[in-house]
Amino acid sequence: MKIAIDAMGGDHAPKEIVLGAMKAVQSFSDIHITLVGDEKQIKETLTDHERISILHTTEVILGTDEPVRAVRRKKDASMVLAAKQVADGLADACISAGNTGALMAAGLFVVGRIEGIDRPALAPTMPTIGGEGFLLLDVGANADAKPEHLVQYAIMGSIYSEKVRGINNPRVGLLNIGSEEKKGNELTKSAFTLLKNSNLNFIGNVEARDLLEGVADVVVTDGFTGNMVLKTLEGTALSMFKMLKSALMSSFTSKLAAAVLKPNLKALKDTMDYSEYGGAGLFGLKAPVIKAHGSSNAQAIYSAIRQTREMTGNNVVHLIQQAVEASDAVKLEQ
Repeated sequence: MKIAIDAMGGDHAPKEIVLGAMKAVQSFSDIHITLVGDEKQIKETLTDHERISILHTTEVILGTDEPVRAVRRKKDASMVLAAKQVADGLADACISAGNTGALMAAGLFVVGRIEGIDRPALAPTMPTIGGEGFLLLDVGANADAKPEHLVQYAIMGSIYSEKVRGINNPRVGLLNIGSEEKKGNELTKSAFTLLKNSNLNFIGNVEARDLLEGVADVVVTDGFTGNMVLKTLEGTALSMFKMLKSALMSSFTSKLAAAVLKPNLKALKDTMDYSEYGGAGLFGLKAPVIKAHGSSNAQAIYSAIRQTREMTGNNVVHLIQQAVEASDAVKLEQ
């Protein structure tokens, strides 16, 4: 199994990307990784060359670049070349922690979307209190959506959750402002009807306040709403940990309590750590394309590689294509 990785994307590239890649080849004997980026910088960290090769380029897409224009103009950028490895059949999948919009553009224009999928979706696995996690899609690949697109998201999310996350008959929830069937706007009302009549394990509307309780395994919404939910959850988690740390460091007594609670606090932090779940999959493309978090460390990159390996090994893309073709509920734009 061959995986191309944009070694220059992300806040801590290329060091953390290289460290994550080395950890992955030590854990999985069936993968070969191509690191795409500045060879000199990569070799400063790369000490294990077994099943790791380098595709040299010095061009990089920056976080400030306009995504579509950058992909079209920077043909030799590390992210574009990683996607091209997939398009040319030299890699089975690709990963990047770089510019999210540019990776989505590279996925669409270079890798290409599955026939029958009108709108690909960006789907991270979000943490829950119980540690199970849930798949949220879309979180920004498309700001707008139609009811049939949400059904496609549900199909793709269900297949991924079953084949990669090992969840039997995943529960699908529709993000809404209330749990009642008639709640919401025209999008959610129409999507509710389509999902209810599908073969999916649709449990109905779910509210944002219940997401971290693990109310569903797959939660679907439009990209505009999903992106705001994603960033709200991330921001709230970071703020809560900062407030907790500040409170525990406020006095000598609280510091003593913090020392006693340290193992429990670490366990709590690990439960809510995105790096353990891998990256966000760009579902609906002809091959697995994974967006790792921009601040990914070696562990997060390792988790993204593990996730990519499982997607590829379980033929998730092919299963999505089959399911979409067989679904009577999916009506695409002409």
